[in-house]
This record gives sequence, C-alpha cells and structure tokens, in this order.
Amino acid sequence: MANFVRNPIQTLSEAHPRHDLGESYGPELRVADLLTPEIAELELGYGTAQGDPKLRAAIAKAHQVEPDQVVVTIGGQHALFLLAFLVADGGQVVTTAPLFPMARSVCHAVGAEVRVVELTFDTGYQLQAADVIAQLTPDTKLVSLASPQNPSGVAIPLNTLREIYAAMASTCPEAYLLVDDTYRTASYGDDPIAESALQFGDKVVTVASLSKCHGAAGLRVGWAISTDAELVDRLVTAKFSTVVSGSPLTEALAVRVFELQDEILATRRPLLAEGVAATAEWVAANADLVEWVRPDAGALCTIRLRPQIDLERFREATGELSVRLAEGEWFTDEPRVFRLGFGYPPPVELKAALDALTTALHKAVQ
Repeated sequence: MANFVRNPIQTLSEAHPRHDLGESYGPELRVADLLTPEIAELELGYGTAQGDPKLRAAIAKAHQVEPDQVVVTIGGQHALFLLAFLVADGGQVVTTAPLFPMARSVCHAVGAEVRVVELTFDTGYQLQAADVIAQLTPDTKLVSLASPQNPSGVAIPLNTLREIYAAMASTCPEAYLLVDDTYRTASYGDDPIAESALQFGDKVVTVASLSKCHGAAGLRVGWAISTDAELVDRLVTAKFSTVVSGSPLTEALAVRVFELQDEILATRRPLLAEGVAATAEWVAANADLVEWVRPDAGALCTIRLRPQIDLERFREATGELSVRLAEGEWFTDEPRVFRLGFGYPPPVELKAALDALTTALHKAVQ
C-alpha cells in the first residue's frame, strides 16, 4: 500500500530552540516587506491551476524560459511529489544519498524502484557522472538530483549534469533528468550563480521555490519548469487534481518577492558569505574536534565529529544548551555527520550558537 514514511526531519517544523543551527534557509521576510494597497484589495477567489500569469512570467524571466513552461506549485516539495507521481510511478528512479529525505520518500511512495548513488563526506559529496550512468537501465524513468545538494551545499558541475543527460538519451531516452536547484541563486557575496540545466533539452525539469534563497518559506510557493509541453500539461492537470490552485494571496505576494528580488538577494548574499566565513573560522578553531565540507552555495553545510567526541554525550550536551543541528542520519548520512545551517541566525546569534556548540563539543570529549 502506498504510504509516506515519517522522517525525524519533521521536528524542524516545531518550535525553534534558543540556538537553531538546524534550519536550511536564511532570514525570514515579513508580510510588511511585501504588502501593497493592491494586494490588500485582492479578492480571495480561486487562482489558476498553472499559477498566476504575472508570477509565472517573473519565474520565467529569471530562468530565461517562457511563462507557459512554468507550473507554480505549493512549495518545491509539491513539485517533487507531482513529478514522482507522473513520471516515476512503478518505474525506476536513480538518485543520491545523502539527500533531502522527502525527495526520495515520494519516489518510494509511488512504488518506484529507487537506485541510489552513494556520496560521502570523505569525497566531499562530489557526484561522478560515471556512477549515475552505471545505474541507468532502459527501465529508468527519472534521474533525481539536487544542485547544490541538501544537506551538504555542494553543487554538481554543469558538465557532470550534461554527461548524465547525454547518457540518458541513449540508455533511457524517455526518462527525465530532474534537477532540484532550490539553492542555485543563494551564492556567496559576488560568487557567480551557476547556470541552469534547462539548456540541455526538453527531458530536463527543474524544481525550486522561494523558501530557501528568498526567506519566504511561509508563502509555500514553488515551481517546476520544463520545455516539454506535454509534461507541463500533465503537471497542470495533476496540480488541479490535488490542490486545484494555489492561493491568489500568496501568489500575489510572491510576485512582489520577484519585483524586489535584486534588493532581497543583494542583502542576503553578503550575509551568507559572512555566515560561511564565520563557520569556516569556527571549524578551523575547533579542527581537533570537527571537520567540514565547504559548501558551494546555500545556507547550510555538513560537519563531522572527530573520533574523540562521544556521540551520545554530544547529543545530550546540545540538548542541554538548546542547540539544534540536523542529524546526518535524517539524510542517510553517517551518524557522526550533522547539517549545520549558518544562514538562519543573524550574525550575532550565529556566533552565540557556534560558541554554544563549542561548549557542547568540549563536554563530549572522551
């Protein structure tokens, strides 16, 4: 029977502790940042199944595609579910581990055979095209990847994605390459933004949202983009069949996010750069106790405890000090690995949280 498996990552939706290093996004926008008189007068009727035309146009402009190639969804997770339901049902999916757990669970829920390429901390979570290609068969329906990845923040080079796409064309030509690029625009300071894989062809579909880079998770606005008109039509029908439409209010607010996007990202990218630098400094100061993989973009990274840290004592100490990290095991990573989110707390609070984490480490030294 189809079902969803509960993952402890769901605890992140509960109340924030004093020092929250478990989150995966940056500072939150407020409604007042976006509200206009026009939005205040908005009638709360049904929206359109494909999404507000102005919002689709804004998303399309940001991705250099056409508005009718965009389907607005209820967050990025909704898009992942619809794609799994439509493409992977009863078929074969190739993906990676560690991975955002719900990206894999939706594939299991629709009865897909999930073939996993293992990525490791020791190799810096670098994906090799050959490892994905080795898992492809004529029964492959979907190759589901994230770049930058969650939990590591490590990006997949465009040439690697291109090599995988070319191999799919010969081994499983009807399969889709899904790239979750939610963190793609969350670059650090003046770092360039990676190019989109949409340029490869109509068997690529990308998924993203306003949750991570823009600090608007509460809007629950995501999207799927494809140049395959048939897939777009199926996505629109599937969306209508599951939620009818998005909220006109949240979609209107999302339009405002895109109107203010340059200003929003110009404020956030320096903060992310400061956050990743502060984390690098903290890791260097505690190099005898922890190590990390430096991320390429996004508001998160992975750290690993050195062998002299007692894992259970560390977990007890972080609880006592009200410090929250995301457990690596939630993502099927090794137990001594944790996801550390440096983008959510303001700089002063980030320093306090990292100081508390240092205290927890010293309490757990064997």
